[in-house]
Amino acid sequence: MSLAELRTRVAGAFTKAFGGRPQACVQAPGRVNLIGEHTDYNEGFVLPCAIDRATVVAVRARDDRQVHVLALDEGPDRDSFALDVPITPVPARPWTGYVRGMLREALAGQLDLPGLDLVIAGDVPQGSGLSSSASLTVAVGTACQAVGALRGVDPTGLARMAQRAENHFVGCQCGIMDQLVSSRGEAGCALWIDCRSLATRAVPIPPDLCVLIAHSRVRRGLVDSHYNERRAACEAAARHFGVAALRDVSAGQLAGSGLDPLTLRRARHVLTENERTLRAAEALARGELRNLATLMAESHVSMREDFEITVPAVDQLVAIVDGVLAGEGGCRMTGGGFGGCVVAVLPAAAMDEVEHAVQRHYRSPDGLPAAVFRCRASAGAAPLP
Repeated sequence: MSLAELRTRVAGAFTKAFGGRPQACVQAPGRVNLIGEHTDYNEGFVLPCAIDRATVVAVRARDDRQVHVLALDEGPDRDSFALDVPITPVPARPWTGYVRGMLREALAGQLDLPGLDLVIAGDVPQGSGLSSSASLTVAVGTACQAVGALRGVDPTGLARMAQRAENHFVGCQCGIMDQLVSSRGEAGCALWIDCRSLATRAVPIPPDLCVLIAHSRVRRGLVDSHYNERRAACEAAARHFGVAALRDVSAGQLAGSGLDPLTLRRARHVLTENERTLRAAEALARGELRNLATLMAESHVSMREDFEITVPAVDQLVAIVDGVLAGEGGCRMTGGGFGGCVVAVLPAAAMDEVEHAVQRHYRSPDGLPAAVFRCRASAGAAPLP
């Protein structure tokens, strides 16, 4: 569904639900990570791009302290709460946590926040590893800005708020990557991010290369998965070396470090993935596709063997894509792991053959074909005309 179609959908539902027109409609994109997995919360390096799938929010300020939210993709479902009493989770309705959490962060920052009417819809597949959650939290923050709230909060500050909402309200200890690329993405480019300094650099994707995403149809949930366990292992490794984050450890320090074998493997993935990400950004900028393909393949093996976050269905998808590309393009699992998607960077001329192979040879554990998305690197969160 195009942004224009999503805008029409939420604006029409807004008028029906609340009467009158919204003040504004905004969008925040999902993302796909080309390389650099589980390095963000270790203050390392990542190379995602925002994609042309997004969450769209219609918004209007209220003259009281009430918030009313209509989520069209959740039934639809409605949520209402007040801003002048403590905002608490509603565990039976997980989607509400991202909205409530973001607005609680705005209040915690003592930022001017009116009551709000909100209508939300999007086309980022949920549980797929394409950051529907970051897209939602950043979109809610962008909606607040569109009605004059969160003055002085720049895109990086908005991403920090969205990350805190997921960390402290939802309970997922995610890093900053998803929110930052949703907020700061640039059209036609991947976004290299230093997750310590939050410095970013646009890395143009050569025009003859495309991004293809294949969803395994194995749904994952980061809070309920082993994501937080992986983060805890990384933090334990950093404490072992007496550093703030694994970013500060070299691969040579692992040998003879005394780490238990499991924690050592977790740390080794992060250290080698950081190096791969630095090299991949250079390869992409130079159009060195075979070099990029090798780095993506090494990344997938590391996620499978050292970090243990892939599943057989995802491994099968990567093998099918790699079998077609034969080094003339790269493929790897993307996202937090335990299901979700694979991402391929490949020549435009190979798109049809790869998609045909995936549709012919892949079935999920439930017998479903993969969902394949051809994506463009897109701009970050912004108001819609």
